[in-house]
Amino acid sequence: MSILAIAVAMSAAIPALAATEDWKQQFAKATDEYFEQVVFHYGPTGGTLTGFHQYDAQLEDYSRANIDAEIASLKQFEARIQAIHPGDDAADFVPRSDREIVLASIHSQLLELETIRPWEKNADTYSSTCASAAFALMERKFASPDDRLRSLIAREKQMPTLLVEARANLKNPPRIFTEIAIEQLPGIVDFFQHDVPSAFAEARDPQLKAQFAQSNAAVIVALGNYLGWLKADLLPRSKGDFRIGAQTFRDKLKYDEMVDIPLDKLLEIGWADMRKNQDHFKQVAHELEPNKTPAEVLQELGENHPAPDHLLDAFRSTFSGLTSFIRTHHIVTIPSEVLPTLEETPPFMRATTTASMDTPGPYETHATEAYFNVTLPDATMTPAEVDGYMHGFNIGTVVSTAVHEAFPGHYIQFLWLPQAPSKVRKLLGANTDVEGWAHYCEQMMLDEGYGQPGVGAKNERDAKFLRLGQLQDALLRNARFIVGIQMHTGNMTIEQAEDFFQKEGFQSRENAIVETKRGAGDPTYLYYTLGKLEIMKLREDMKKKQGAAFSLEKFHDDFLKQGFPPIKIVREAMLGDDSPTL
Repeated sequence: MSILAIAVAMSAAIPALAATEDWKQQFAKATDEYFEQVVFHYGPTGGTLTGFHQYDAQLEDYSRANIDAEIASLKQFEARIQAIHPGDDAADFVPRSDREIVLASIHSQLLELETIRPWEKNADTYSSTCASAAFALMERKFASPDDRLRSLIAREKQMPTLLVEARANLKNPPRIFTEIAIEQLPGIVDFFQHDVPSAFAEARDPQLKAQFAQSNAAVIVALGNYLGWLKADLLPRSKGDFRIGAQTFRDKLKYDEMVDIPLDKLLEIGWADMRKNQDHFKQVAHELEPNKTPAEVLQELGENHPAPDHLLDAFRSTFSGLTSFIRTHHIVTIPSEVLPTLEETPPFMRATTTASMDTPGPYETHATEAYFNVTLPDATMTPAEVDGYMHGFNIGTVVSTAVHEAFPGHYIQFLWLPQAPSKVRKLLGANTDVEGWAHYCEQMMLDEGYGQPGVGAKNERDAKFLRLGQLQDALLRNARFIVGIQMHTGNMTIEQAEDFFQKEGFQSRENAIVETKRGAGDPTYLYYTLGKLEIMKLREDMKKKQGAAFSLEKFHDDFLKQGFPPIKIVREAMLGDDSPTL
């Protein structure tokens, strides 16, 4: 009997359990087993990052047999959870909505494995998995250096096999995916040559050190061979299509974000918000420089950036002003005085991100540092390329990015996560909530008065530059919104997307290339603007409902304590109805 047939046979007996056990107990048991037997069993690096260290010695297995086994397990749990029939008691809203979240998670992963199939198309999946699996054991000191090194050795011994699995799985991938893998691999090789040994310099056991020298050398050789194979063999035959198509795009939005708005309507929403932000940018640019075109003011804005070797300090200098403003203006409760640590982005993430927040998992109890990652210019860039790249870190976007990643964006979300009402809400989330909140904060903070002369800006001129930077970041997300839909439904080429980011999104050519690459593999990265608009509508609906009793701080606190479910569920929790999110 096949694995799938066994799963179907097992699921047939599940409904009989419903009569003997309360549905909430059934669901709690099923979700615990889902996380243990599926989510972290097949994604052990995620287990390490979450704080479940029983997975530290395991590595992702992308063999076809294991992928088939994961699909079978997902279908077994889908049937099991579908058979649990929740009650309609209003007090049971959290477990009832959590059931929707878990089912959506299962459907999303099935869509990924069976339809999108990155294991068959994306060479970077394999090499970056090696890097992220090692990095998860390096960055946080949740155990002694020797204990973490022991786990790393166990993972490294499995990495050459993982890269062999890649050669068996990759079938006619899109050229852009293979090019990204080739672009990132030299940095990953350097990471294993230098960063990984340095991270475990304090390990003491001589036998472990000798084993590590052997396992790490084998990984470096395997990665080098993989890079050679990608260039000589896979790249010439990488003629596949990166586009997922309209139906898969709709399904992905439905499962990931609980959004079922038709794509043509979404495009209307995206274009309307982009035009509004473009008009606002042009208005502020005219106020700042009446005799210059918006493009000339954009160039002037881009040139107003810190030197590359002072970029981390530029971000660090924003923290005290942001936190002071948040407290004195009652924006949101900050649950901790501890600040995130600024560092350079890890090498396996640099090709597709300029800044990110890396927070410890919700069940990590020993190493609770949070890292604000910033991607510095690559050493191979020409001076002109460095200058173009640094335009993306101008005086305005530095503040906007600090708001997005730290205060009151992702870092504040992390500080609130312990108050999430369930395990499901701590482990599963929607990007329209996670990224929507952070993007919403960029505009909200300036709307509430941050960035005015003496409050985050030196003078009126700098205040206008901050607003232009916020609008430039908003236009970047607007462009992602439209490019994602258009590229993946066959209405925009890679070259047209790069041009769109520059002309309509007001981005430099260097950033446009990075953003287009990301969109090829992250189809629904419209979730920034989509989530922001959903949150703004929720806020206005709460104001209408509460009237004079509305408090911005309470609204934000109540929003954050929900965890990271789709905004559809947050609306129902806060408003008490299922009215449209947009």
